Amino acid sequence: MSAGRAARTLLRAAAAVVPVAAAAHAAPVVSSFGPLRNRVMPRLAGQGRADHVALTFDDGPDHLSTPHFLRLLDARRVRSTFFLLGSMAIRSPGLVAEMSAAGHEIALHGWAHRPLLLRGYRATYDDLARSRDLLGGITGTAPKLFRPPYGVLTTGTYLACRRLGLTPVLWTAWGEDWRARATPHSVLRTVTRDLRGGGTVLLHDSDCTSATGSWRNTLAALPRLLDTCGERGLAVGPLRDHAEPSAAGWRGGHGPGKFYTT
Repeated sequence: MSAGRAARTLLRAAAAVVPVAAAAHAAPVVSSFGPLRNRVMPRLAGQGRADHVALTFDDGPDHLSTPHFLRLLDARRVRSTFFLLGSMAIRSPGLVAEMSAAGHEIALHGWAHRPLLLRGYRATYDDLARSRDLLGGITGTAPKLFRPPYGVLTTGTYLACRRLGLTPVLWTAWGEDWRARATPHSVLRTVTRDLRGGGTVLLHDSDCTSATGSWRNTLAALPRLLDTCGERGLAVGPLRDHAEPSAAGWRGGHGPGKFYTT
């Protein structure tokens, strides 16, 4: 076979392989579709015991906004899960330590808020490992949970999580609180529309990737959201308290009452 013919054969083979590889990389993106995720991927969706709601916040910590949430939650004696960005945590390590010492669960949102769909396995692994090591160094305990930016997972993300001992978890209800047109009323209405026992609520304690000042709408909606959960007989807490007492975690149990395993 001539060199030119061999080159053409290799190009054709590559052209056939690339779409297959791309499809394999992006296959988990289907989990970003909430109704499907809630129906067939309950663990990934963050579904837990029926009398409990997991309260989670993304994109912090922000020294301007997060302390307001901490004070409100402390006054209500509520603990939650904060999915932190490494790029934010490195600016406020003392705040991260304060959050952990107050009893909140520290989880991982990656280093920077970039879509993992555009990143390969190595870049994803390095991003998660860097963030995990930073947060673990600050709090003394490596985070166990990971929420991908924009809720979009890839095959490489799953592989990186498996290697790093991280459990991916998304949500069942959100407030769309990042929008410029959001109001405290719209945030509350949007969350409660899908609020169910056993669900996981996604909100934001920072506007680093949201409309400027949007965290204020979330903060204003939070007391009424907590009241609504109480009126429905639902306890509110972090994801670590979310599992059925005898439930195994994502890949086989590692102890009773844990939502995640390593």
